[in-house]
Amino acid sequence: MSKISIRFFDDREVRAIWDEENNKWWFNVVDVVAVLYGQDDYTKANNYWRWLKRKLIKEQNELVSATHGFRFVAPDGKKRLADTLDSDGVISLAKHFPNNKAVKFLDWFTYSDNSIDGQSKKKAYSFFESNLISEAEIGTTKSLQQIHAYIFGGLYDFAGKIRQKNISKGGFQFAAARFLSNTLKQIEEMPENTLDEIADKYVEMNIAHPFMEGNGRCTRIWLDLIFKKRLKRCVDWSKINKTDYLSAMVKSSTNSTELKNLLKNALTDEISSREMFMKGIDYSYYYEENE
Repeated sequence: MSKISIRFFDDREVRAIWDEENNKWWFNVVDVVAVLYGQDDYTKANNYWRWLKRKLIKEQNELVSATHGFRFVAPDGKKRLADTLDSDGVISLAKHFPNNKAVKFLDWFTYSDNSIDGQSKKKAYSFFESNLISEAEIGTTKSLQQIHAYIFGGLYDFAGKIRQKNISKGGFQFAAARFLSNTLKQIEEMPENTLDEIADKYVEMNIAHPFMEGNGRCTRIWLDLIFKKRLKRCVDWSKINKTDYLSAMVKSSTNSTELKNLLKNALTDEISSREMFMKGIDYSYYYEENE
């Protein structure tokens, strides 16, 4: 199955597909046009690209000849052939939109793959094939540390290491560092036989926040592994709106009902789908992007 990536710019999807033979990503042109044109309607963005494409052909612009066709899921749910461009082509296309949005897009597009988030995301993609964690370890602190070390190894010197300092976010104080060892042992011992129990364990691990950075991304993978092991399900994160998720997580320390409902409605049995996992990573990183 092809590797699918979903990047987010100003809350708009920019889908890409991995070309194993040429070792590079190809980006959906209509998605890019929708971003650069500021268009939420897919049909209108597609029509604009068709018009621009004809114009470029008349001008004998080489950009059009650089496009390749790959199948993406269309708004009607069917897979349809769509034009794509590689990174150089996307940059060239953006230059046909001389506006502030294009400048902002180019800054984001050219920087994102080289940032810590970009590098760790590439590692997260490959986690699906890693077979790093044995089934017996799933749901333990050790397994969470292994995930963190795998994704952030070489990027943070504290990759995989339990923090020794107190941290907070948005005024919320996470578990005190001096009690963290005992807290994590207690979380490990929590039952995980039902959706409610698994969600409760996830909430407690989020409150513990055992690492200095990268907790959310790693703990969501950790959660999915528990779901796969216990319920033969995983989360289709694309069904959980970013705002809804962040709101539910804030409330979860006192009332996890909203979070449990979001997870319940997003569960799928596609636990062996690499595309589902890749999509989950994309959304997981999207949740962490600054507002």
